[in-house]
Amino acid sequence: MNNKEPFVRMSKRDGISFGKAWEIRLGAVILSLIVCALVIVLITGQNPIDVYKGIVDGAVGTNRRAWVTIRETVVLLLVAIGLTPAFKMKFWNIGAEGQILMGGVAAAAFMIYFSESMPNWLLLIVTFVASAIAGLLWGLLPAIFKAYFNTNETLFTLMLNYVAMQIVTFCIVFWENPTGSNTVGIINSATQKGWFPSIFGNAYVLNVILVALVTIGVYIYMKYTKQGYEISVVGESQNTARYAGIDVKRVIIRTMMISGAICGFAGALIVNGSSHTISTSIAGGRGFTAIIVAWMSKFNPVAMVIVSLFLVFMQQGSIQIASQFGLNENASDIITGILLFFLIGCEFFVNYKLEFRKNKKED
Repeated sequence: MNNKEPFVRMSKRDGISFGKAWEIRLGAVILSLIVCALVIVLITGQNPIDVYKGIVDGAVGTNRRAWVTIRETVVLLLVAIGLTPAFKMKFWNIGAEGQILMGGVAAAAFMIYFSESMPNWLLLIVTFVASAIAGLLWGLLPAIFKAYFNTNETLFTLMLNYVAMQIVTFCIVFWENPTGSNTVGIINSATQKGWFPSIFGNAYVLNVILVALVTIGVYIYMKYTKQGYEISVVGESQNTARYAGIDVKRVIIRTMMISGAICGFAGALIVNGSSHTISTSIAGGRGFTAIIVAWMSKFNPVAMVIVSLFLVFMQQGSIQIASQFGLNENASDIITGILLFFLIGCEFFVNYKLEFRKNKKED
């Protein structure tokens, strides 16, 4: 009986160098841009080079656009950093959107109710703490149920996103300005109490500094502390962790408190540092996009910066080409979607390799 080997065989890589992995990812980006160019020609009839120039112009074409891109990048990076401890523990925290909203609503509450009784520096500090605690509590609830009742954390954290949206909607009823508008408006627009101060003449420098400090802090915590080591062990195997004397329940609860607190702090970064208002849309899907950032980066902070910047760059650029070339929002979303498809798909080739059958001459 003549048994032929399959033409293509898939096998898991034993290991891959850092350079080789990023060569694969760079190749995926180049291929995605080529496919995007074909789609642009077929759908819009526009010159793809002009469209790509429009993307660059929309992201960094002016000093203000460049800083908006940086501002959005650091917020996305912060949420990805917040998800990292939970994901490293294999706790699938899909609730970053809700944690951002709860942090944002706490920040807005302090800006509204305490702006006249506190100096700005103290108000900012208290707001940061309050937003982190709000996010922490929103992460604590599913952690307790996971630790003691083994509930499905994915569904639990996902459903809490919708609960957070309803809480924000409820608060807007009391804070709406002007009355009947169903929006909060710009909080403290006259006094700018609770707003980030300008540093070196720029309102977004403090955003960058705060996120850099959190990123470095989480990196040190995960890599060089005992608690970071416990997170890794629990993520590899809870049974092994128990055998090693690690209190798994405590690690789960503590880690989700940290994850939720960082995502909640991102809510303050948005409300105090950029939008200066609260609505159900302030998270803007960052909680889900950050999942892509964290996974594609393999929880490497440097890689997270690169991936976050690339995604925000394309998002900001897509907004520009939508208006410049008269494209609707769906056309720009298609371009972003193609890029994400290639970037996520290339991870298969980072982790696996294809071996083709070699033709052998029969004697």
